[in-house]
Amino acid sequence: MSKASPSTPRKPALDAAPIFAALGDETRLGLIARLSAGDRVSIKRLTEGTDVTRQAVTRHLEVLEDAGLVRGTRRGRERLWRLEPKRIELARRSLKEISRWWDKKLAALKAKVEE
Repeated sequence: MSKASPSTPRKPALDAAPIFAALGDETRLGLIARLSAGDRVSIKRLTEGTDVTRQAVTRHLEVLEDAGLVRGTRRGRERLWRLEPKRIELARRSLKEISRWWDKKLAALKAKVEE
């Protein structure tokens, strides 16, 4: 990964890249929405009312887990999944940092244009 320079946003924005990559899929975004209620949820419950297979949901959850967004724990034969709020907070802070960075860049551009 390249280091941040004055022309790119800084941390935490760069640290959150794997989070945004994982959230770039509609199915994974839907899983995050379902897990945001705060309960530990089984794959069976996560697939209810969808046309997504349990195997596909499992693969999507593994991607989200690799990004640190969810955590799975075993309970008997079942695996229960929950949201990791600290990683969601990192994504929020990253978006805020990116927004500030763009505000500065756009203000500088406006000043140049108005000169």
